[in-house]
Amino acid sequence: MDRAVELGARVTWREINEGTMVTGGGTSREFNTGEWAVIKPTFEADKCRQCLLCVPVCPDSSIPVKDMKRLDFDYDHCKGCGICVKSCPFGAIEMEGIE
Repeated sequence: MDRAVELGARVTWREINEGTMVTGGGTSREFNTGEWAVIKPTFEADKCRQCLLCVPVCPDSSIPVKDMKRLDFDYDHCKGCGICVKSCPFGAIEMEGIE
């Protein structure tokens, strides 16, 4: 795409030119950024001790918690960075390829 994007214009991520700087934060919930992932985290519930150490380190807020228990990953927003794997002291989270 060769058109310039005006400052303050509302466009989708598909319309942004390569190298464009995104200056507004907090917009990732509007897009399924998980489409970018080539690997994804999975967790084994029997190994999980609900310490919730993985939750605050997730840059995409893709580990939902309800009633102080972590739920399965929000794959619509998880980009597969693997930070959660490093934070889990119980080995309950592993990365796997996306089919």
